[in-house]
This record gives sequence, structure tokens and C-alpha cells, in this order.
Amino acid sequence: MKLLHLADLHLGRSLGEFDLIEDQRYILQQILEIIQRESVDAVLIAGDVYDKSIPSEAAVNLLDSFLYQLARQKTAVYMISGNHDSDDRLNFGSSLFRSSRIFICAAYRGTLSRYTQEDEYGAVNIYLLPFVKASYVKHFFPEEPIRSYEDAVNVIIKHAGIDPDGRNVIAAHQFVAGKEESPRLGGSEGMSAQNVGLVERIGYDCFDPFDYAALGHIHSPQQVGRKQVRYSGSPLKYSLSEVNNAKSVPLITLKEKGQVQVEQIPLKPMRDLRHLKGRMEQLLDKSAVTDPEDFIYATLTDEEVINDAMGIFQQIYPNTVRIDYDNSHTRELEKPDLSGMGEERSFPELIRDFYQLMYGCGISEEEMKIMKEAAQEAGVTDETD
Repeated sequence: MKLLHLADLHLGRSLGEFDLIEDQRYILQQILEIIQRESVDAVLIAGDVYDKSIPSEAAVNLLDSFLYQLARQKTAVYMISGNHDSDDRLNFGSSLFRSSRIFICAAYRGTLSRYTQEDEYGAVNIYLLPFVKASYVKHFFPEEPIRSYEDAVNVIIKHAGIDPDGRNVIAAHQFVAGKEESPRLGGSEGMSAQNVGLVERIGYDCFDPFDYAALGHIHSPQQVGRKQVRYSGSPLKYSLSEVNNAKSVPLITLKEKGQVQVEQIPLKPMRDLRHLKGRMEQLLDKSAVTDPEDFIYATLTDEEVINDAMGIFQQIYPNTVRIDYDNSHTRELEKPDLSGMGEERSFPELIRDFYQLMYGCGISEEEMKIMKEAAQEAGVTDETD
């Protein structure tokens, strides 16, 4: 049996001011071609299908089209919700979809959902575990000592009645880590993934009963502990920190019990995301310009702030997302002497000077409001006016 592992589609996402819906349509079409070429039997979609709990009309239509084409190809689909998804919205139509072999588990209801698919070696049990919190699982198992996310997942699996001699696969959307290190974050997972620390951390050995664990939540493709416990990663780059990620989709081939092959099939985006660094004159020289339609993050090393740098850059690279500076001025700011710097100056004054130095312009009222709110939450200032 061949399974294709997807996760973190984040349909409806934007990159800066740029709508990614056409880029997402392009990459999903590429995935459909892989599924057809490789004669894939089933697709596992491990959560964060949408980017927002209330998805845009374009995002909903794109998912509808993708599922329709999978159904036409006679490919089974097993899909769970992630922390970005609305359980109710993702679950809409799921009862009807089953007739087309599209199985959706958008919320944990006290039992680990299981579906069975047959091949020449017998049955493959496919389990679906949507994103869960420890407190929610405790509601179903009040007698169990559930004090952490790992406790919660272990309790769910313990009560699932899994046959250790069978071939078992699970799709899950959690922060799964190795024994000594956490997974590499892509940087665009959101604050929940980047600040979980030990709170949401789950050891990969929770999934020992499974021949393959299809994980979602982390955008960098990687295995966790063993090659059969894996994050597929997002199909597109969604932040600057993913610029060096080679995006791919895992193709899993299950043979007899214990025989699992994992192949990474590379994906090529419609528009890549790149980071350019240097003086503006060098970066925009005709001999240096390549793939001008790509999304660009530019770091300028010019000593002077260039007026309307974004406008100039977008004449050559129309999809420039952001421009910042790396020069002697910004390097001085990296290790400032903070002693007494705010004794005679207000927080707004400091922020205004910082904006002028960094961006060569003033800060708007809305931006200042956001900065004040962030400073208050961090305990830096009590100023509200």
C-alpha cells in the first residue's frame, strides 16, 4: 500500500501583502500529479488544513476542488484538524464525504478514530488523532492521571485497543520531539509552536505501536526519533526562516508488517522564496537578477537608508515581501548599552527614534499602539497614553 503524507497546507495564507492562493493551487496540482504517477492508495492530511479558523471563500473552494479531484482519482483521504482549524467547519459534510472515501476527524470524541484499508498483505489500520489538549482528554478519562499533553496522548492510545501485530498508521497534529532535542521549527508555525517549551512536548515513543506516524504542526520536513515518525512539513515556504527548506512530500510504502519504505518526493513551487543580501546597486544589477517573480526578503548593507527602497526593489522584484538593513548602525543596535537609556526619555520617544533610524520614516499611530501593547505585556512599560 502506498500512502502520501501531507500537513500544514494553511490554505488561505498570505505572505506579507501577497495572497498565496494561486501558489497553493499550483502546488496542490503538482501533488495530484505525484499521486497519480505513483499510484497512491491513500492521502494522509495531518492538520492545519486552513490557515484560519474562519477560512476565506477562496480557501474553502480550493480544498473542495482538491478533495473532488482525489475522489475522481479513487484515492482515499484521511484528514484531521490542526490547531489552526475550526473543528465544525472542517467537519462540514464529513458524513456525506465517506461515500467518496474521504474520512475527516476534526475533533476527538473520546475514541481514537480507526479506518481499515486492505492490500495484498492484509489490513492496514489507519488512526486519526486531531489536535488535542490535555484538559480536553481528561474530560473523557477522569480516572486517569493526565498532567501533560504526553500523558493525554498516551492515555488515548492505551484505550484504543491497538493490535501490535497488525499494520498500524496514525495521523496526528502535536508537538512531537526526540528524547534529547526538539524538532526544528520552520518559524511560521505561530506562537503556539514556538513557545510550547515542555508544556506541549510529546516524546516520539508515544507512537511506538505504529508502523508510521504522519505528523503535522511543524513546517520543516524532518523525522523525529526514527524515520517512520515524521513531519511532512508545509508544502510551501511560509516565512523567511524556511528559506533553505527543501519542500517535499513523503511517500510511504507499506509491505508486510515491519517493512516500511519512506521516499521524499521534492516539490517545486510556482514562486520560490529567497533571501538576498548586499548593496542595493549590486542586488539590482541586471547580471545579478534571476527569477524576478520569486518572493524576496532583502537585507541591504548600504550604510545610508535608501528612500523608497521597497518601491525601487519592486520595480525589479515585484513580489518583494520585506526589506531590512544590516550595516554598522544596525549592528550597533544589536548590543546596546541599556543602562539608564530610558531615565530621561519616554517609551514613545525611544520607539520613534528607533523607527527613524531603522526605516528612515516615522511610526504610525496604529504601529505605536501595537508597540505599547506589546511592551505592556512584556512588563517593559506601564505607559498607556
